[in-house]
Amino acid sequence: MPPDYHMHTPLCRHAEGEPTEYAAQAVKLGLTEIGFTEHAPLPEDDFDNWRMLESEMDIYHEKLDQAEKENPEINILRSLEVDYLPDYTEWIKSLGKRYEWDYLIGSVHYLGDKWSFDHPDHRDSWNGKDLNSVWSQYYIRLIESVKIGIFNIVGHCDLIKVFGHRPDCDLASLWMPFLEEVKRQDIAIEINTGGINKPCGEMYPEPALLEMAANMEIGLTFGSDAHKPERVGENFVEAVALAKRSGFSRYRRFSGGEFESVPF
Repeated sequence: MPPDYHMHTPLCRHAEGEPTEYAAQAVKLGLTEIGFTEHAPLPEDDFDNWRMLESEMDIYHEKLDQAEKENPEINILRSLEVDYLPDYTEWIKSLGKRYEWDYLIGSVHYLGDKWSFDHPDHRDSWNGKDLNSVWSQYYIRLIESVKIGIFNIVGHCDLIKVFGHRPDCDLASLWMPFLEEVKRQDIAIEINTGGINKPCGEMYPEPALLEMAANMEIGLTFGSDAHKPERVGENFVEAVALAKRSGFSRYRRFSGGEFESVPF
């Protein structure tokens, strides 16, 4: 199995279990490497209520130190899942320099004026939305996130489907400019198995997007988006099979911001 490169900790205030428990579960599954990607802080501690605070960054590393000490059988990488917001580019760049990160995941969870489109408590906020416009805005923002040149992986790159809302436009016309920029920057997308547990009921991204990415020889990683230890590596057998069906023959492993391409 490839590494699980997308996992959270209780510092985000909506996950359960300590990192050492996630690591122990990974060992039980036979994984040899994992990466923790806590939701990165923003300058305002009250921006929302589902991310690590800036004052907790050192605690985050202490928790990962403990996980390494108690689980020497597995390699533990250090990362953040960073929300891309256009007005926070300099903050994002500063986060990238704070520590020696092995990689950084860039994600889009907000559109427009702080619309948290995937939050389960905000599902009704989709009512009356122009789906073609919303999906277009999402991929424009994803492209912007890739262009800043900070991220190694783009997280759940069709998260916009989370509640099953789909436009009637040609999705390939939205995906292609995004994938072209990913290719230009030589970064990766992830197969995120967490979507199976969401209303959309399928992994991120969907097979048609994956096939386009494979044809373009774009890098690939895997993540469970685990918020509980028992979710580590969840549905990875199916995820690898999906990757192979889509045309991928390799995935990426990271260390110190550099990657190697590994055959399945």
